[in-house]
Amino acid sequence: MKILLTVLLALLLSACSSAAQPAPKGVKLAPVSQLSPEVQKAPVQVREAYQFASANPELMKKIPCYCGCGSIGHTSNLDCYIKEASPDGKITFETHALG
Repeated sequence: MKILLTVLLALLLSACSSAAQPAPKGVKLAPVSQLSPEVQKAPVQVREAYQFASANPELMKKIPCYCGCGSIGHTSNLDCYIKEASPDGKITFETHALG
């Protein structure tokens, strides 16, 4: 739990800055090139959230979502970012977290 709070705090603090900065040490992010073109065009904070979700799906599955998206079938925070991940690593992104 302590690690989860540290990671979330690091992401929140980085979101307060207007300049793009490297991820804090120990925070794993997927490369921008792995994101869909639509997500690549998103604001930095949104893009980094998708990068984090892509690189840390097991952690994101453990975080509940509180935006009310359970009514559309989401069961965790991961569902707001990733629609489907194939065994070969291809990811279909959910656009829910873009807005």
